[in-house]
Amino acid sequence: MVSGAGLKVDGAVSSQLANAVKTATTLQRRGYNGCWTAEVNHDPFLPLALAAEHTDTIELGTSIAVAFARTPMTVANVGWDLQEYSRGRLIIGLGSQIKPHIEKRFSMPWSRPVDRMREFVVAMREIWTCWRDGTRLAFEGDFYTHKLMTPMFTPERHDYGLPKVFIAAVGERMTEMTGEVADGVLAHAFTTKRYFTEVTMPALQRGLDRAGRSRSDFQVSCPIFVVTGQDERDIADAAVATRKQIAFYASTPAYRKVLDLHGWGDLHPELHRLSLAGEWDTMSTLITDEILEEFAVVAPIGELAAKVRQRCDGLIDRVVMGFPATIPEETVRQVVREIRDPAGRLSEESS
Repeated sequence: MVSGAGLKVDGAVSSQLANAVKTATTLQRRGYNGCWTAEVNHDPFLPLALAAEHTDTIELGTSIAVAFARTPMTVANVGWDLQEYSRGRLIIGLGSQIKPHIEKRFSMPWSRPVDRMREFVVAMREIWTCWRDGTRLAFEGDFYTHKLMTPMFTPERHDYGLPKVFIAAVGERMTEMTGEVADGVLAHAFTTKRYFTEVTMPALQRGLDRAGRSRSDFQVSCPIFVVTGQDERDIADAAVATRKQIAFYASTPAYRKVLDLHGWGDLHPELHRLSLAGEWDTMSTLITDEILEEFAVVAPIGELAAKVRQRCDGLIDRVVMGFPATIPEETVRQVVREIRDPAGRLSEESS
């Protein structure tokens, strides 16, 4: 994105069907650009059908749907239908998960996740092209084969284009590949501006360059930890909760590289030991103010928009964030407007 341009502001939609409509319509009313479901203990696609029916402007996405628990054909089908039903607002966010979950929870094969994810996206687009253009389906790769498509199983064409495809990436190889084949990247919240600048963006740019693509044609989405409130007590309460989240991620080996970059690598073994012992409250006490401010945007509500933009400008196109329940509705709307449109070009109605 170009520094000074408006950020897109996204939020989370409940994956419980009973709550999906309420959370999606609330986000749209507050001026959010997009809303995302997560695949944790519910299906990530079903809530988007309800959200599509009851909203008309907000983009709808999965962050993430587990790719390797499915096949390119099954995701192509649900993506095609949701893209039509939402009138072109769908973003399919895919993630690999990790080997134990794929093999032991989903009973699906796991190997070479970066290569497999690349092929998954390419195969899915081949299927969509077959349906859109009437071409013969003849995809054969190392992991997936799709060579049969008859008129009976071909969905009706629609005029809303193909869904955007984002990929969740943490490691540099997955990030590079995402720059080659996807429309956007879903970054992890456990990151810092320095790590993004020195590690994530160079890897992404290598992938874009390899494919001859422009950064302007690609979207970077990143959730951020937000510590805010209307007074010092609210901010202190939010900081306690956020320290716990940061400590949890910092105890995980996959994210140690972020700590290492800042010279905090020695913190990881102790946090990992405490996590195995179930000492969650003790873990959060090891997250200093310096660490908190690197990983989270910490600001009173009146200064939050400027702080978010300071963190994201020039790097991130879509910021995923929420607000404490104590913040009034109109204040949330105002902060979202200021993040999206610092120059005040948007009217309240258009936001």
